Amino acid sequence: MLEHGGRLLRASLDYGIARGDWLDLSSGIAPWAYPVPEIPQAAWARLPETEDGLEQAARAYYGATQLLPVAGSQAAIQALPLLRARSRVGVLSPCYAEHPHAWRRAGHELLALADDQVEAALDSLDVLLLVNPNNPTGRLLPRARLLEWHARLAARGGWLVVDEAFIDNDPRQSLADCAERPGLIVLRSFGKFFGLAGVRLGFVLAEADLLQRLADYLGPWTIAGPTRVLGQTCLTDGATHDLQRIRCAAASRRLAEQLSGAGLAPSGGCDLFQYLRLPQAAQLHDFLARRGILVRLFEEPAALRLGLPPSAADERRLGQALAAYQKDHP
Repeated sequence: MLEHGGRLLRASLDYGIARGDWLDLSSGIAPWAYPVPEIPQAAWARLPETEDGLEQAARAYYGATQLLPVAGSQAAIQALPLLRARSRVGVLSPCYAEHPHAWRRAGHELLALADDQVEAALDSLDVLLLVNPNNPTGRLLPRARLLEWHARLAARGGWLVVDEAFIDNDPRQSLADCAERPGLIVLRSFGKFFGLAGVRLGFVLAEADLLQRLADYLGPWTIAGPTRVLGQTCLTDGATHDLQRIRCAAASRRLAEQLSGAGLAPSGGCDLFQYLRLPQAAQLHDFLARRGILVRLFEEPAALRLGLPPSAADERRLGQALAAYQKDHP
């Protein structure tokens, strides 16, 4: 299994700190979870059915004409490589590690690319894969550039796969409204923006034929009935969408200022996290963990990703730890 954020139980064991005493900033998930609605008994008692309101709500929310609900975008990440013959796959790197892992495991040839290497490599690729905004760096590529890349790939039967797990905070940058075009596949995550990662819900936006192939591969009843009720409720709650965007943006801005004030100016980030690339990343990760603050460590390149503190008290706690680190490591 690959490394991910949110492994609080393991950190509790490693550092001897009770689970309830941690400030967990290790995942880029909004720390304010949407309220869970009352779930009708029938959602628990009956097999789930499609087009019960969830798909309609998702199409309206994403501005898409067609989509497929999946059990978290992770399900699609693992399945999509199995729907193509062996291909040459370019991956904008660094990248969410599950993407290259899945394509490599399925037998495809992978090529890690920096942003400025795509133009030269694109016409030799069958698939270009990227996360936008990127995880973990937060880099955001413009729509026009992505659509241009897609057109060049699609002309040769290629795919552009865009993971938009963190784009809900600025949906104007999404390609969701273009995803019916052949060769364009957009992945959307539910848990991050709505703060409900445990729900395990995501959506694939693509042309109808590919969605049908993916649905056939994944099989029936992939989304539990209670999840379908919850997802529909959250996707249609427009007032809370606005509130979530406002408070995430403000918290991310405060986090960036806090890091900069401690001499640790972020190297990137978005409205759900800040990214800090520095040689002593492992040292700072351990320093914070010994004080009950868990952040996400990356080894290559050496970096940290910090999620949003959920309260003013948590911001002060992080600030005190950063001040202590700055004092010990001037």
